[in-house]
Amino acid sequence: MNTYLQSKQAEFLAVIDFFKKDIATLRTGRANPSLLEGVFVEAYGVKNPINAVANISVSDSRSMTIAPWDKSVMKDLEKAIIEANLGVGVVNDGDKVRVTIPMMTEENRKDLVKKVNEKQEKTRVSIRQIREEVRQAIEEAEKNKDFGEDDKFRYMKELDEAVAKFNEDVKELRDKKEKEVMEI
Repeated sequence: MNTYLQSKQAEFLAVIDFFKKDIATLRTGRANPSLLEGVFVEAYGVKNPINAVANISVSDSRSMTIAPWDKSVMKDLEKAIIEANLGVGVVNDGDKVRVTIPMMTEENRKDLVKKVNEKQEKTRVSIRQIREEVRQAIEEAEKNKDFGEDDKFRYMKELDEAVAKFNEDVKELRDKKEKEVMEI
C-alpha cells in the first residue's frame, strides 16, 4: 500500500465505523440497547449518556428495562427517553423504566430502509471526498517529480481498489441492516 493511501487509511476506517454505529441506532422492531445510544440524561448538572447512569437490559425481543443506579435520576431518565422521540413506549415502574418497542408496519420498514440508504449515500460521499484528497496528493507529488508517471498510475490503481473495497464493506453493512429491518 502506498504512503498516500496509508496516510488516509484511518479516515476511511473512521467513516465506515461511524456508518456502522449510525445504522445500529435505527429501530428494527427488536429490543436492542444500541437504540438508546444517542440518549443523554440530565443528571447531576450535566448530560450523561444513558448507560452512564443506568443499567440497560433486554427483557425479551420487544422490551427493555432501564434501572438507574441512583433512584433520584428516575424522572430525568424517563424524560430523556421520551424526548428522544424514538417511537417507543415508556413506562415508569418506580424503580425502573420499561421501554416497549411496537411492532413495525410495512410502511415503517420501508421508511427505515430509505433512511439506511440515505446514510449509506452520505458515507459513500465521505469516502469519495477522502479519495479525492489522496488523488490530489498523488498528482501533486508527481508534478513535483517525487516519482514517475508509472508510479502515479500504480498508486491511483491501488487507491481505486481500496475505495472499491471500502464501498463494498458499506454495501454489505447496508444489506445486512436492510435484511434485519425487513425481517418480521
